[in-house]
Amino acid sequence: MSEELSQATEAVAEVDGVAVRPQLALEVIGSEHGLFGAKDAGDTTGFDGLSQVITLAPAAVRPYGGWFDAVVDDLIEDLRKGGLEPSQVIEKVVVENGELTIFVVREHLVAVMQYLRDDPDLRFELCIGVSGVNYPGDKDRELHACYQLMSLTHGSRQLRIEVAVPDTDPHVPSVVSVYPGNDWHERETWDLMGIVFDGHPGLTRTAMPDDWVGHPQRKDYPLGGIPVEYKGASTPPADTRRSYR
Repeated sequence: MSEELSQATEAVAEVDGVAVRPQLALEVIGSEHGLFGAKDAGDTTGFDGLSQVITLAPAAVRPYGGWFDAVVDDLIEDLRKGGLEPSQVIEKVVVENGELTIFVVREHLVAVMQYLRDDPDLRFELCIGVSGVNYPGDKDRELHACYQLMSLTHGSRQLRIEVAVPDTDPHVPSVVSVYPGNDWHERETWDLMGIVFDGHPGLTRTAMPDDWVGHPQRKDYPLGGIPVEYKGASTPPADTRRSYR
């Protein structure tokens, strides 16, 4: 790793069986140069000297603040009552920009969602949907499924559940059995990002034709396009001009 990517990392601690890391231990997953990160035909934007490190938010430390601690504690209690070891279910807890995100191991996603919905102290009755994010530099965790939950009972609290999987094995359990309204959102996330939701009642395309190959919102998907002619001049498709990825 270059000096640009070097990052001081402190020892991992445990709180109630869940691994937490100091706020300053950012997870560095790569770097980018230029305005669009062009890698082949050169950067023609004039920002070729721009350089930035790509990081993911680290695990937070206690106290998280506000109602966050109580929610995490209630979930940990539910997991233990259900015979699950919290450290085997919760990967990390992130507090960033005033928002709470709990990273969950995919095998236990449905159980976690059930607890979050049914526990009277949690009562996240509404799942607003799931969206996919592609981090090519996050090795073996390239695809993230992000669920936004809301508790109407407890003053519209909002919580994010996130599951990270490798793009070579992009399988995540469907949560339609817990949140039936997530049916369409899982279909759309599979269609555009290629995350396969196991157990979904009908995982079919929503935006792309049924015979479409690939998932166009992944970062490695070609830009494509068609040549455009205007007043005798022709502009070739974007993916034959330069790369902005």
